[in-house]
Amino acid sequence: MERVLDVYARPYDERFPVLCFDEQPCFLIGDVLAPVPMEPGRVAKEDYEYLRFGSCALLLAVEPRTGRRFVKVCARRTAEEYTAFMQDLERAYPVAVQITLVQDNLNTHHGGSFYKWMNPQQAHQLVGRFEWIYTPKHASWLNMAELEFSALQRQCLNRRIASLERLRSEVEAWVAARERAGATLSWQFSTQVARRTLQPHYEAIRIN
Repeated sequence: MERVLDVYARPYDERFPVLCFDEQPCFLIGDVLAPVPMEPGRVAKEDYEYLRFGSCALLLAVEPRTGRRFVKVCARRTAEEYTAFMQDLERAYPVAVQITLVQDNLNTHHGGSFYKWMNPQQAHQLVGRFEWIYTPKHASWLNMAELEFSALQRQCLNRRIASLERLRSEVEAWVAARERAGATLSWQFSTQVARRTLQPHYEAIRIN
């Protein structure tokens, strides 16, 4: 935990950007009956019955200090999609010496995924562009990407979207609006705060 918090406390340096990454499944849902739109003096109406059109995956990375964010809608969530997303991030930071990435321990979230889809030389080069910082098990709340996903869910995904194309369009519009607003993330939970508020856990570790 403290390693993650120490990363968040680093002073901003464009040569060593810190990003938070996560991915989540998303279900494609459509209407059986066309909804009735909102009118003056009348609320919108939506039938309870719906249709499922499968699922997809949302891959998201956010740079908390600057508010740069990257969201990609994929049909699957495999090592191939993870590799392609990391290539996109690498290209987005051409002057960075190394990109620090805070993420969880999903079995595809490591440099080994690159070797499945790239030749060894390219994979090795891409691995060198990242520093992976993993959140502890059962502590996904330490990943600021969770905050960004929460905003995405409330502001964009809390309605029925039936197709990948429509979802991509809506997510792109949300990213553009979020960046126009200059939305950044301010993390207040420091190592010092953790040691004070979680003191019983620190003491339990020492006893064991």
